Parts: sequence; C-alpha cells; structure tokens
Amino acid sequence: MTGTVGDSALRELRGAIAGRVLLPGNAGYDDARTLFNAMITARPAAIVQCAGVDDVRAAIAYGRESGLPTAVRSGGHSVAGSSTVDGGLVIDVRAMKGVAVDPDARTARCGAGATWAEFDRATQEHGLATTGGRVSTTGVAGLTLGGGSGWLERKHGLTCDNLRAVELVTADGEHVRASAEERADLFWALHGGGGNFGVATAFEFDLHPLGPNVLAGLMLWAGERGRDVIELMRATIEGGAPEDLALGAVYLTGPPEEFVPAELQGRLCCGLAFMWAGSDRREGEAYAEAFRMLGPDVDLVGEMPYVEFQQLIDDPPGLRNWWTADYLDALPDEAVSAFVAGSERMPVPSATQSILFPWGGAIARAGGAQTPMAQRQATWVTHPFALWEEAGDDATVIGWARGMSAQMKPFSSGGVYLNFIGDEGRDRVRAAFGDSYARLARIKGAYDPDNFFRFNQNVKPATATGVG
Repeated sequence: MTGTVGDSALRELRGAIAGRVLLPGNAGYDDARTLFNAMITARPAAIVQCAGVDDVRAAIAYGRESGLPTAVRSGGHSVAGSSTVDGGLVIDVRAMKGVAVDPDARTARCGAGATWAEFDRATQEHGLATTGGRVSTTGVAGLTLGGGSGWLERKHGLTCDNLRAVELVTADGEHVRASAEERADLFWALHGGGGNFGVATAFEFDLHPLGPNVLAGLMLWAGERGRDVIELMRATIEGGAPEDLALGAVYLTGPPEEFVPAELQGRLCCGLAFMWAGSDRREGEAYAEAFRMLGPDVDLVGEMPYVEFQQLIDDPPGLRNWWTADYLDALPDEAVSAFVAGSERMPVPSATQSILFPWGGAIARAGGAQTPMAQRQATWVTHPFALWEEAGDDATVIGWARGMSAQMKPFSSGGVYLNFIGDEGRDRVRAAFGDSYARLARIKGAYDPDNFFRFNQNVKPATATGVG
C-alpha cells in the first residue's frame, strides 16, 4: 500500500465512509484481524469496517484502484482463512447486523454481519426459525452462501433453500437484489456458490414455526460404546425416521464438566446430539427413549429453548482448526467399522471431534434447478473436525484428520459440502458443484470477470474460450 495513488485513495476512502479504516498499529486492529481459526494470523494492509452499502461500494472501489488483493469478512469462521488476506484489504461487514422479523409473513431480513445467535434470538421472539448454523457465532452470510447445514435441514432444507432474496454489491460497484423474480441466474448461483459474486449486504429468509422450546439435548457414552450409538442412529434414519428428527453422532474428549462422570472426563467418548422439531412431543420422546435404552452415562435430552440448543456445541475461539468432510450415499457395515476405527484413534485429550451427520429428507429434494450444489442425495456426511491448542501438535492432529478422511474415501460418493472443508484444491470445488460448475463459471464471468472476489472456494470466471 505504498505509492502516491494508494495513499491518496486511502485518504479519500477514510473521508468518504461512515465506518472505520484500520491499519496495522491502530487501536482495535489486532482484534479486528483475529479469526476463529487461530492458525490464520494474516496481517491485512487495511481493514474497512463498513457501516452500510455505500461503505461497501467505496471499499470495493478502493480495492480495485489500489490493486490490493481483497477478502470479505462476516463471521470469520472460514477454516481456510478466506475472511482475510495477508498484506491486502479486508471488507468487514460485521457492523451491518440488524435483524427484522415479519411474524405474519413468516419472513426475516438481516444484515450480512449478523451471526446465527443474533438471528435466532430475533426470530424466536415470534416462535419462528430457519435452518441455521450449529455454532451460534458463525456468520449468517458465509454459512448461507456456502449452502448452510444445520439441525433443521432434514425438515426445511439447507439455509440457502430458505432464501427469498440476497442483496449484494458486485465487483463493478453496483448494488443489486437477486431473488426468484430478479436476476434469477444470480439467485440460483447464491444457493451454495459462495462469495464468488459480490459482497452480500442483506438476506431475506422464509421462517417456520418452531419453539421457543424444543425437545433436544446431548447424550454421552464411553468411546467403546460408539459403534452401538452409530448403528442405532443408522437403523433409526434408514428405518424411516421422520424429518422432524435431527441427529448427529460425535466422538470427542469427555469435557471437565460437573454433569460428566469423573471417569469419562479427559477420555474418548461418543456423544449424540438430538433434536425433535415436530409438534407431537410424545413421538419425539419415543425416539429419545430408544437411545436411552443404550444406557448413556449422560442424558441431557429434555425440553429446552431452541436458542440454547443452537449454542450447545459452540466451540471457543482461539483454537487451531483443520476440517474436512465427505458425502456418503450409504452407510454399510464396512463404513461403520471404518468410521469407528478411525474415530477411536482420534487424539485425546483435545477439542478435536469426529462427526457423522445423517442427511436426506428436504436436503435431497432440491435439485439442479434450485441450487448448484451437487450430490445432495447423499444420506450421510462424515466430518473430521480437528481443533487443538498447541502448534507443536499440528502434524499429529492434522495427520489424524487426513487419515480419517482417507479411511472413508472408499465409501464416499466424491461429493463435498464446501463449508465443512478448508482449501483442498480446485478439484474439490468442482466436485462440490458437478455439472453445475460450467453454469456457475458463466455467471461468475458476468458479475466478476476479473475474479476480484477470489478469496473463497473459488469458481473461476468463464472465458471466451471456455470454462475457467
């Protein structure tokens, strides 16, 4: 950011925006550059904390004029660090976070800086919700644009399936609205195509009746009981469990909490996350009781506020993170054995987790006409979710996660949910979109032909000679 043109443009930017421009050494800079993943320590040349749409437009113009590589930040949960860029410009929209709910229309509009905790609190005042992130500090923007997996997905689809409209500023500074009636091609691309097409400034969602209390919670067993838990979850889902039932199995280190028996603290455990989104609580209780027959050492499943359940597995910031994931179209005994064996080798004690989610239901009902995301017919997702404290443990923990993924590859369909992985290369991005990649590249070429927005799970713009 040296040179007369850059310095002059920066002074103009500071004078033109309602928000703040932070440079290295400024008060608040270090807090503003810190991301969820402690492995990402980039030092941007400038962080523009936008107060509104005009600030976003000015920041984009500055990024283009200065030639600075430019990243966009909302929640900052990108495990690959796409929310920042070393020596470049960060457009930070976290201040744009208002949430407005229309309870009669069952819709909500929110700024791109909102987190799911903020969104859920606003919608639950009216007993309404949409599919949102399982970690409440996740940004609405990044989760939605990447697809959006959450506890309500089997009943109401992914977060992007509940979109009514997105407003964003494109690379040329135009503020546009995309919906089923306006810029329908762009709206389609925003159903999982990520931050490739502009800086989102606002979202509108459909909402669904839920809560404020739900039947939900966690159960916990010693790690050696994990196969029993996995097999019962598989039998429950494959036996036709209703879409009201949300489950997730996770291997983890027993936390040092009062509700965890002393003999399980600090050792490998298997947990079950459980939520019933239906109106008939007795039907949900029957499913909970089936897992209670396995004799959990901890049973926290009961009536609780939905917003509390949405925060129940929040991970603390400041940990080192490395994630990956795979889609499975089936979960045969051999896949169960591979998942259990790999999970039992998980580094313990640590914050690392080995997760298995059932998909299906409403997720599978959205096809290529609604979303560029491919292989949504997957019935299971495996998710090695590595979190740890010390840099000296990097090789051990990342090695485990990579090995776990390799063990599951023989059972994988080849598809992937990009919000669950880091930077794993162009082939994985193409695998996430399959035959839709070419259409995405054409839309990218129409809205961002120079690939200005490239710090993401990037789709290269189509060129005159073919797909990027």
